[in-house]
Amino acid sequence: MKSKVSLLVVVLLMAATVMVFSAGSKEPAAGAKGAAFHIGVVTGTVSQSEDDLRGAEELIKRYGKVSDGGMIQHITYPDNFMDQQETTISQVVALADDPLMKAIVMNQSVPGTAEAFKRVREKRADILLFAGEPHEDPLVIQAAADLALNSDFISRGYTIIWAAKQLGADTFVHISFPRHMSYETLGLRRQIMEEACKDLGMKFVFETAPDPTSDVGVAGAQQFILEKVPAWIQKYGQKTAFFCTNDAHTEPLLKQLLTYGGMFVEADLPSPLMGYPGALGIDLTAEAGNFPAILKKVEESVIAKGGAGRFGTWAFSYGFTVTAGLGEYAKNIIEGKAQKGSLDALYAALAVYTPGAKWNGGSYIDANTGVKAKNHLLVFMDTYVFGKGYLPTTQQKIADKYYNITYSN
Repeated sequence: MKSKVSLLVVVLLMAATVMVFSAGSKEPAAGAKGAAFHIGVVTGTVSQSEDDLRGAEELIKRYGKVSDGGMIQHITYPDNFMDQQETTISQVVALADDPLMKAIVMNQSVPGTAEAFKRVREKRADILLFAGEPHEDPLVIQAAADLALNSDFISRGYTIIWAAKQLGADTFVHISFPRHMSYETLGLRRQIMEEACKDLGMKFVFETAPDPTSDVGVAGAQQFILEKVPAWIQKYGQKTAFFCTNDAHTEPLLKQLLTYGGMFVEADLPSPLMGYPGALGIDLTAEAGNFPAILKKVEESVIAKGGAGRFGTWAFSYGFTVTAGLGEYAKNIIEGKAQKGSLDALYAALAVYTPGAKWNGGSYIDANTGVKAKNHLLVFMDTYVFGKGYLPTTQQKIADKYYNITYSN
């Protein structure tokens, strides 16, 4: 059973802070020559996880990059990270060769992260190691990282289905592939979703799509979604909500749902930037970093396409926030402004990038052992439905039985 740490966080930032954020960044306070310490930030590329990368860019805007005398050293792992794990590990470990490196933030923490962190720890015990959205099993990453942070795959297993029901869906289609379903976080969420569908009177369907890290690549995986969605809509009906576990699948899924019908509650890693700009054909360059403006422009486009009340997201990007927020948290700890392990300090760091947002979550507890993790946190935000507004997902009472479901692969 997961012991909930009640944590409804309502971010009330000072007006000056909001103004700074809305402008996209503040002056790079540590961007002057000779930063006292460095923070390594490891993300995917634009093609695999754009929001995660944009969070790193935001940290660079604020604090400067190492090559210019600033604080942030940003690198990207390979798109085909499953076949190039040793490359990823070597990249991360190499960051520890910098004597000024004091923290490494990885988001997403793809397979190989735990081994990379283990090797960094052997070289440099003083470096903070933060894992955003780990792909490896909870017990594995917990043993390697100072902090692991996931979107709440347990609570969201229920709340996404609950939200789909609020939108009028009678069927829920979950799209994934074997590699993702082998991850405990994603596989367990699928099991919870299926159970929630039974409880809420909805039909649950699992559809398989190509893995973008396989031989077909991102382009092939996206083409498959483009071709299959019309048939899925015809088969399951207009009152069907769709969900996919992979970022690369999101844009073609949204594009076809906007054309052929169906519903979409929120992405696996929600954001108004996740899939929507490409699916809608809109340019958000002028709004870069200003999520209220981004949300407004995406919403106007969704409504214009007839999607009001059928499509949702989080008001702020989860991937962007995790990268930037963990970097902020690491900086504050290094500077002595926050204590390592302080949840309040972590939430305050995330809050810098999500002014006015409501969060909920708790510490991860292994359903098999009942052991509460001291360094693994699960979080989620209210769902925003375009043309309708917020659904109170963070206020939902989630039955204990969902936290007692054990993962079976």
